[in-house]
Amino acid sequence: MRGVRAGAALVAAVVLGSGLAGCELMPLGDDDQGPISVGTTDTVTTLDPAGAYDAGSWALFSNLYQSLLTYTPGTGVPVPDAASRCGFHGGDLRTFQCELREGLKFGNGREVTVKDVQFSFERIKRIKSPQGPLSLLDTLETVTTEDRTITFQLRVPDATFPFKIATGAGAIVDSSRYPADRLRTGTEADGSGPYRLESYRPRTVAELRPSKNYQGAVKHKGGAVSVHYYRDAAAMSRAWKERSIDVAGRLMPPADIAGHSLSDSGVKLMESAGSETRSLFFNLRAGSPFEQQPVREAVAAVIDREALARDVHRRTVEPLYSLIPQGLTGHSTAFFDLHPQPDPEAARTLLRRAGITTPVRFTIAFSQGAATQEEAALLKKQLEGTGLFEVATQYVEWTEFQKGYARGAYDAYCVGWLADFPDPDNFTAPLVGRSSSFRSGYDNPRVEQLIRATQGSYQRSRVTREFRAIQEIIARDVPVVPLWQKKDYVLSSSTVSGTQFLSDGTGLWRLWELGRI
Repeated sequence: MRGVRAGAALVAAVVLGSGLAGCELMPLGDDDQGPISVGTTDTVTTLDPAGAYDAGSWALFSNLYQSLLTYTPGTGVPVPDAASRCGFHGGDLRTFQCELREGLKFGNGREVTVKDVQFSFERIKRIKSPQGPLSLLDTLETVTTEDRTITFQLRVPDATFPFKIATGAGAIVDSSRYPADRLRTGTEADGSGPYRLESYRPRTVAELRPSKNYQGAVKHKGGAVSVHYYRDAAAMSRAWKERSIDVAGRLMPPADIAGHSLSDSGVKLMESAGSETRSLFFNLRAGSPFEQQPVREAVAAVIDREALARDVHRRTVEPLYSLIPQGLTGHSTAFFDLHPQPDPEAARTLLRRAGITTPVRFTIAFSQGAATQEEAALLKKQLEGTGLFEVATQYVEWTEFQKGYARGAYDAYCVGWLADFPDPDNFTAPLVGRSSSFRSGYDNPRVEQLIRATQGSYQRSRVTREFRAIQEIIARDVPVVPLWQKKDYVLSSSTVSGTQFLSDGTGLWRLWELGRI
């Protein structure tokens, strides 16, 4: 992922407004080859933005729903989309205002109003879905409107707020179609994004067609797209090899990526600067084996990240020794500094001094992703090889997996994290903050204080010390063990263009950029 630009540049870009107006998308007639077919192993947990905070759902949302701000390819700075301009008012980073663009319509033809915007944010806070994006809006206190102006009043200074509302957390829904106090069910979606949802079969296929009503930052005219959802990487790999899909997105088996040959003129492999990470989270609630810090420290001392990268992921990932991945402000090597090599004797000493009986028995839960079963098996082998642990592994279907870790059902669980926006805050507050998305039970007042300090600065490069301090505390407390980071890889037919813009670490999935050559 690109390095983060200074906050002053961020605010300047956000307040620029009307000069960035986009043009309306007009649907292109399907050619003889039909819609471009795109494969993914991600899961859409719901079509309602108030109930989802996962990569698969947000990838689809970025095409169906519009936010006040968005990202253009190759930039890490939010620009106006449903808004004509946005910016902070006053010098305390607690009042953020946007002007709603005129002439916006939902795909169903109804006008988008400021009340729809207010409704969309307020229902997220009202519904409080455990799997929803409420944690991203934890600094938001109130939303008010006047004429075409939307005013967000924040509880505390938050320089990252423009980043947050450029994500799926800022998706604008039709207030006449969505319940105010509960999630909408069914297979329909009503947004004002570049695409409308023509049909949807959960976990099978989503048929997208360009919306004639869209106006915003997107200038490229997209064509029809069919998104195919596969139960695992192996199933998508088979579909790709049979050429039943034109584009293979997240997540192909590591062997398919590592084995790609440049001599294959019919296939393109695109590599983006995205920073997907994967970590082992611990349940710190009372009664869990990991309630005791020495147990967490001992696990961290023996995990061999190099072996995971080499033996499971075929060098398509890089070992990660910090919460914040390489390429972002504040990256450090806090875990490496404590344990540069796997050290079973250090783990044994930690447990003995704490009076903890071995072997420590626990379960590692895991869900979707490339090579997740092989990864869990190798972690089990590494831990049990010390004689200090007895480990069971458990695969859980994705939707139930999310519900499970939210209620504390697992001792430990492996989860991938795809950045919502290109700022180090997205790898700290949602992962180890008091309102963590993973509900691990971790709460450190000093970490919370440091998170608020980083959010209160325009100049993101000036809070490097605070971000590194957070990571040093996490390496000592060990509520989570970072495992690896990777770039985003997309395989496609050489006859498909635009795959280089499909994703870039901003959480968007730009299906409208795809076309046939």
